[in-house]
Amino acid sequence: MPTLENLFEKIENAKDLEFGTIIDEVISLFKKVWQKGLVLVLIIVVCAGVASILFNLIGLNTTTELNIEAGFNVDDLVNTYSKNVLYAIPQNILISTLTMAFLAGFYRICKHVIFDENVEDDYFYFFKHGYFSKLLTLGMIHTGISTLALFLFVIPAIYVYVPLGYITVFFAFNPDLSEIEILKASFKLGNKKWWLSFGTMFVAGLMGVLGFLGCGIGILFTISIAYLPVFFIYKEVIGFGRKSAIDEIGAS
Repeated sequence: MPTLENLFEKIENAKDLEFGTIIDEVISLFKKVWQKGLVLVLIIVVCAGVASILFNLIGLNTTTELNIEAGFNVDDLVNTYSKNVLYAIPQNILISTLTMAFLAGFYRICKHVIFDENVEDDYFYFFKHGYFSKLLTLGMIHTGISTLALFLFVIPAIYVYVPLGYITVFFAFNPDLSEIEILKASFKLGNKKWWLSFGTMFVAGLMGVLGFLGCGIGILFTISIAYLPVFFIYKEVIGFGRKSAIDEIGAS
């Protein structure tokens, strides 16, 4: 299992990556895993729906609507926005935790597909192996940073979107690192490859929402492609600790 220093060294020495190559790899893998991605999305949607119902029942999902009948007022807009961001924190922590757990399982499945490993798909892998407390902490960190960025409005929110996107993939393949180490590695890679990450995530996101054209429900089949750019950038920069067949021949 690599240490934080090993990860930092790989990130610092990372080769230049081509935008087109990453997008081609994303599309190629998506063709193989779209059904697995659909299962992931359905699990997340169901969990988010149940969480929303539960928080509504216990009165922790209260939102404030802006009263536009009295005329537009900047102070009212800011107050309403701030209250809604704060009210959403408990629910966002839970949803972030569950999403990271299932998405980390999906990333492991993607790795198995890439290397043709005959391993059973397991979206609940990290629940079964005692990582829930770490996931909960990461969920709180993710929500805390996101909430702070939202309070600072557009630019900070766009900036943190990239490094926060790497938390799950670092956790998936380095689950024994501490929460702070995972966060540091995510921001290190996110900052190092920010423009490439943002560009590929944006394009993949556009591809994902194209499914909405299929009577809306089609987005469930396509949106999982948006999770793949960070997976491939991680793969090219950090790798999965496997030697290629040529390396193995040379070693023998």
